[in-house]
Amino acid sequence: MKKPILVISTGAGISAESGIKTFRDADGLWENYPVMEVASADGFRRNPELIHQFYNERRKQLVNAIPNAAHLGLVQLEKDFDVYIITQNVDDLHERAGSENVLHLHGELMKIRSITHPEYTETLDIDHLETTPATRGKNGDPMRPHIVFFQEAVPNIEPAIELVEKADVFVVIGTSLAVYPAAGLLNYVRPGVPVFYIDPNPATSALNRPVTVIREPATIGVQKLANILHKQ
Repeated sequence: MKKPILVISTGAGISAESGIKTFRDADGLWENYPVMEVASADGFRRNPELIHQFYNERRKQLVNAIPNAAHLGLVQLEKDFDVYIITQNVDDLHERAGSENVLHLHGELMKIRSITHPEYTETLDIDHLETTPATRGKNGDPMRPHIVFFQEAVPNIEPAIELVEKADVFVVIGTSLAVYPAAGLLNYVRPGVPVFYIDPNPATSALNRPVTVIREPATIGVQKLANILHKQ
């Protein structure tokens, strides 16, 4: 019997409980760094050394983080659903938890990519996580963090839309629904498909369709979601 397709869009809130700082929280990363200096195409052109340093620090933080109950709970849903995760997060906690189908919208922290051939990427070795403007790939190309900066297109948005259009159930977890184009994925959910939104402070004003809101942190919310889905 074919499993229902469950598409899940995750944001910073799901990783926050693993100790990964979000950018928009009161003690978040934007307070320490001007966003356009460390996460924009212009910033990279102006000061690539700062960009490399910033993401070196993020990688050091990531290797000490572990997947939490929300990440693990999504893996458990694969028993009953064909699960696809679309994440705005650049961490690899979904993969480390065991999720099989993860699409990264904003890049991947543990990878670098060629400046001259953007389709070429390499995964960093756990013992060699630091990069600089002088870093070269195995093919000799100059490399940069594999991050989609502000002012750059989101290459994976079209595959993400295609997944959402196929969803039998759509779930949003831990996002403010303020970052586009990711926030616009809701617009591609077919009429009649149930939508769930898990967040302790849900942006309900951004919703333009019937949505079941689970006003909880991701770890608790994913368990409640699982209970609801299994009852249905």
